[in-house]
Amino acid sequence: MKYRLLLLLYTLAVFNQGVFAATNNKADAQPQVIIKGYKFIPPEITIKRGQKIRWLNQEKRQYHSVWFEASGEEEPEDYLFSGDSYQRQFNQTGSFPYRCGPHPEMTGIVYVVD
Repeated sequence: MKYRLLLLLYTLAVFNQGVFAATNNKADAQPQVIIKGYKFIPPEITIKRGQKIRWLNQEKRQYHSVWFEASGEEEPEDYLFSGDSYQRQFNQTGSFPYRCGPHPEMTGIVYVVD
């Protein structure tokens, strides 16, 4: 009986550590935008200053780009093909609209807050 109780307590302790670690990892996970169906999903995302966002192209046969045209940037020369990703860190607060270079109907916006 004593051994069963110890085994149960040990199992609960290990389980709680695993749940706690998984919760912390999820909270620290990098924000992500999926590119699929000629859309940025989600089309609007809010992050904290200093965070990075990752864009992942999940289209099967289409290339895209992430272009912050309104910020005065040149159109990216490198496209994101199926499975490719792009990440960017945002160090200033504000609203940052973007679009896909080859597909101007695809738009999104990043809100950066403190």
